[in-house]
Amino acid sequence: MNPSESDQKPVVIIGAGPAGLTAAYELSKAEVRSVVLEKDRVVGGISRTVSHNGYCFDIGGHRFFTKIKPVEEMWHEVLADDFLLRKRMSRIYYAKKFFHYPLRPFDALRKLGPFKALWILLSFIRAQVRPIKPERNFEEWVVNRFGRHLYKIFFKTYTEKVWGMPCTEISAEWPAQRIKGLSLSSALREALIKKANNADVIKTLIDKFHYPKKGPGMMWERVAEIVSARGSQVLLNTKTLNILWSDAVTGLRVQTGSTIDVIEGRHFISSMPIRELIECFDPPAPAEVRSAASRLKYRDFLTVALVLDRDAFPDNWIYIHDSSVKLGRIQNFKNWSPDMVPDPTKTCLGLEYFCFEGDGLWTMSDKDLIDLGKRELEVLGLARAADVLDGAVVRMPKAYPVYDEAYKEAVNVVRAFVQGLGNLQMVGRNGMHKYNNQDHSMVTAMLAARNILGGRFDLWAVNVEEGYHEELDGAPRELGDFKELAITQPRVPERVKLQG
Repeated sequence: MNPSESDQKPVVIIGAGPAGLTAAYELSKAEVRSVVLEKDRVVGGISRTVSHNGYCFDIGGHRFFTKIKPVEEMWHEVLADDFLLRKRMSRIYYAKKFFHYPLRPFDALRKLGPFKALWILLSFIRAQVRPIKPERNFEEWVVNRFGRHLYKIFFKTYTEKVWGMPCTEISAEWPAQRIKGLSLSSALREALIKKANNADVIKTLIDKFHYPKKGPGMMWERVAEIVSARGSQVLLNTKTLNILWSDAVTGLRVQTGSTIDVIEGRHFISSMPIRELIECFDPPAPAEVRSAASRLKYRDFLTVALVLDRDAFPDNWIYIHDSSVKLGRIQNFKNWSPDMVPDPTKTCLGLEYFCFEGDGLWTMSDKDLIDLGKRELEVLGLARAADVLDGAVVRMPKAYPVYDEAYKEAVNVVRAFVQGLGNLQMVGRNGMHKYNNQDHSMVTAMLAARNILGGRFDLWAVNVEEGYHEELDGAPRELGDFKELAITQPRVPERVKLQG
């Protein structure tokens, strides 16, 4: 595209989260105009920051950490002195005690007490003498390496809360990737023999990370301001109704309030969930493509933010391994950044609940959810209901793409259809149905922008274990080591096919 062409028809971007805004930012540096469409009233997507009566909270807690230099440079470029370096502290909460995360065997055994410690050791010995063969699922994989008793304490409850499926239905490939090389015996060896070389430390367990002074939303609000100042548009409260197409995409039919318009473009970038994207095609996409997209599923998420009239725990966040409560994880936002809380004598906690849209948790009223949060804090012994001064609820649909037995084939069918159009690229977590971190979403958006400027990058090759394909116009030289990017992304459980 030359400048005159870009002036005539902008690049149209669906979604003002990290992926969509990064694409707009990259294009703006090349003086290419874009229009970013966001159906919500705020930017940032799941990386937004919510303010309630002056107290700020994040939707899940977002560390800013990457191995990719241009991503790191963009963060610093946009935030400058408002980009804080924070020390990480996170622990597991079980039986009213805090356990180091990752687990330190002797610390855990001491806090569990001699009788539980004995049961754990006997359970582990039994697993070594009579391992489960073959290892078909998450439960069997963990039991073989930690024993059944430790599995029930530190693995089963939290995993099932997060993913909404029994551990017996999660593929054994997930823990094999996620906690590769870790077992009770290896952890004990590490505790007894401290390694001088830190090269073997799991790369995702970093002890420091960056964080914007006012939360991640601060980053994306500033990016929106920058691209707007450079002549592009960020349209909030604007819903994409239809993708207009024939051999290629020609425009989008959008609604802002009661006004319906058509926005034309030569190139289009989408970060909206794949299922919703395909439903928008007008005329309808082929039947097999619509069927494939309809098979994609999502795990949803809600945060109950509670303001306490006291200090709480010193962690950034804690994992709740207690089956008596529905709560999965708690963020302490004052420990992410002191500027998130206007009164230093108060605390703002984010209670995280994992659910499916439409289930009992999702449909509870805000008042009932706040009351639930108060009760569960008391049950856990972390605070009294009387300590809670205020509360707010934020629901986040489609927070986590689900990796079930159908998703790979479904994504491949949709991907082939979209690539055949030639001028539509899918980016980001939901845009590609990839449960990855913010930096991965940003890298895919950077490459999408460069494709519009003449590049030939395969966005789907980012974050594959074997690394990025060398023939793709030298992407590794420009954007860093994609093997390192893959290492730092979260692993996702895949549902196994049940026998019989």
